[in-house]
This record gives sequence, structure tokens and C-alpha cells, in this order.
Amino acid sequence: MQTFMMKKNLILSSWHLYNVENKILGRCSTKLAQILKGKYNIKYTPHLDMGDYIVVINAKKIKVSGKKLKNKFYYHHTGYHGGIKKITLEHMLEKNPEKVLYYAVKGMLPKGPLGKLMLKKLKIFSGKHHNHFAQKPKILN
Repeated sequence: MQTFMMKKNLILSSWHLYNVENKILGRCSTKLAQILKGKYNIKYTPHLDMGDYIVVINAKKIKVSGKKLKNKFYYHHTGYHGGIKKITLEHMLEKNPEKVLYYAVKGMLPKGPLGKLMLKKLKIFSGKHHNHFAQKPKILN
């Protein structure tokens, strides 16, 4: 018996709509990463981008457990000496809630070119409205 390996030209991607209102950040991001990778698919092949497109709505209404709002920090560097900046999760949710979910999912995907391709299929919106109605996304539970 031979192992089946999916070919790039046989991959069919679909669109999903996921509402993250009142859902926990970590649980949502693991589900999103699994769909972006395509691991739910029977014919999953690790070296190909087999995932689906996901439209996420209500990112500003996502929840976190514990004391993460005050104790979790996001760091970035400006490029200058001593230019490290940090911002708490609470301020990040007020300022840019899409980035919170984006960074959570990004950390769960493979590093390198394949992970970047997968991450491009994630569309995040802070409110109820999105601009992907033409793709007719199916609602995820």
C-alpha cells in the first residue's frame, strides 16, 4: 500500500466565518490555526498549504482568562539602542484588537514561508461587518 501525497493543483480551499464574541483567546486561536493548516482534512500533507480561508468577526469582544489583561505583554523593538517597547494585553485590545488574535494564531503556525502563506488566509475584523460576502463563507460553530 502506498502513502497518498496530495498535489498542489488538487487542493480546494473554502471560506469560513467565525464569530469570536465571548470566546477565550487561546481556544479560538488553536481552532483557527488547525483550520489554516488544514489538519482537519483527511488528505493532509504537511509540506503543502492545505488550509481554508477564515473570516473572523467581533475580535474586540474576545475574552481571556486569569490576570492576563494586566500581566501579558507584547514587545517590539524600534531599531534604536534601548528602543524596546511593551504594551499590555488590555491596551492592545483597546487600541488594535485584531492584532491580539493575529499574534496568537501566528505563534501556532509553522515558521517560514509556508506559515506566512497560511497566515495570509486569515481575515480579522473587530466588528460584525466584513467585506467578504462575495466568497459566501460558511459559519463555523
